Amino acid sequence: MVKPRLRTGVRLTFDRVRDTHVLLFPEGVLVPNATAAAVLELCDGSNEVGEIADRLGARFRGVRVEDVAGVLARFEDRRVVEWT
Repeated sequence: MVKPRLRTGVRLTFDRVRDTHVLLFPEGVLVPNATAAAVLELCDGSNEVGEIADRLGARFRGVRVEDVAGVLARFEDRRVVEWT
């Protein structure tokens, strides 16, 4: 099974000044929305997409595997997420 993780050199951190998560990577900085940050926090290479959706579903209503996969696909296109 494939599991998403942040690529080498990519780091999700909380910026206290901006009071939001920021995604730092060699090519720049992204400010993900709260939903995307919640998904990215679980991208450590140990969770499959379905597991991420289940874990988020315990915290939020209406989480669908397809939506989580879509978020991850967009970050994969930006070369922030890779699959193990």
